[in-house]
Amino acid sequence: MGEGFGLKLLQDSVQRERGHRPMHLRLALPEDREAIMALIDSVYREYGDRLYPEGADSDLLDIATHYFKAGGVFIVLDDAGVTRGTHAVLPVAESPGVCHFHRLYLDAALRGGGWGTRLMDWAIDWARAHGMHRVAFWSDVRFTRAHAFFARFGFQPDGRVRDMDNGAMPYQEYFFALDL
Repeated sequence: MGEGFGLKLLQDSVQRERGHRPMHLRLALPEDREAIMALIDSVYREYGDRLYPEGADSDLLDIATHYFKAGGVFIVLDDAGVTRGTHAVLPVAESPGVCHFHRLYLDAALRGGGWGTRLMDWAIDWARAHGMHRVAFWSDVRFTRAHAFFARFGFQPDGRVRDMDNGAMPYQEYFFALDL
């Protein structure tokens, strides 16, 4: 991570939403792994699927190596020690100035409020601060509500769809991109 960028932003992001206890964005720690995996698994189960760490979700087994050591970042929305959201950014080594967004997940009870926007704004700000000119990612075709959310930020699908068989069950993904 760049010289202190992110830590100040994360510390400044402490917010109160609807009078509840404070939640804040912070860097993911190794001890967050099980909670991160449980949150993502709960989202998958809403779609009749499950987390598959033996394949598509293997990055979650070692977040530090997969994200931080590769020049990226992984954040969690911490609600008094409970992980309620996640988002990650990973620069594309073979394409300078391009990064991929990964792992934007939010507890069902928080969707439609301001936390999804905070997670996305933080990731876009991180990308800009790190010299990225393009953000791209793949998103499961079943996540239609998320696709509408992405469109509000200017992300556009380019028409590509890919078939995936590295999860607990086969799935498809759409490609989205945004020039910063």
